Amino acid sequence: MPTPPSREGPRVNEEIRSPQVRLIDEEGEMLGVMTAREAHQRAMAAGFDLVEISPNATPPVCKILDYGKFKYEQQKKKNEARKRQRVIEIKEVKVRPNIDENDYQVKLRAMRSFIEEGDKVKVTLRFRGREMAHQDLGIKVLERIRIDMDEESKVEQMPKMENRQMVMVLAPR
Repeated sequence: MPTPPSREGPRVNEEIRSPQVRLIDEEGEMLGVMTAREAHQRAMAAGFDLVEISPNATPPVCKILDYGKFKYEQQKKKNEARKRQRVIEIKEVKVRPNIDENDYQVKLRAMRSFIEEGDKVKVTLRFRGREMAHQDLGIKVLERIRIDMDEESKVEQMPKMENRQMVMVLAPR
C-alpha cells in the first residue's frame, strides 16, 4: 500500500496521534493536560479545529482554533517576510591605474550611491600592456578609494590580483 502524501504544516484533529495533549482553548486559556480524544471533542463542540502547535513538547501543545484562518495568517506572515527581505546586489565599478581626477570623482559618487542603496561594490582596476609593470599605481588608486569610502563602507575583500586586473569589494557599514 503506498504511503499517503505528507502534508506541510501542523497536524490537525484526527491526525494528532499523541495519547495526551496540553490544551489551549480559543481564547488562549490554558485548560491543562487531557486525552487527545477529549480535546478533539471540545474543539468540535466549540465549532473549531484542534491544531497541534508545539509537537516536540511533552505532552504536545494543541490549540482550539479555525484551521483555515490559521493557515491564511501563516501564509500572510510568510508573504510579508518575503516582501521585507532585500536581495543585495554586487555593482561593479571599473577604474584604470592612471585615472583622471574628474573621472575618479564621478566613479566615487557612483560607488557612494550604490552603497547608500545597500548594495556591495566591486571595484575592478584593469591593467593594460606595460601598466602591469607598475602595479603599485593600481594599489595607490584602490587605497585612495578605500580611504575616501571609509565612512560609509567597509572593505569586504582586500585588493587582490586576478589575471590582468586587481579587484576589491566594498560593503555597506
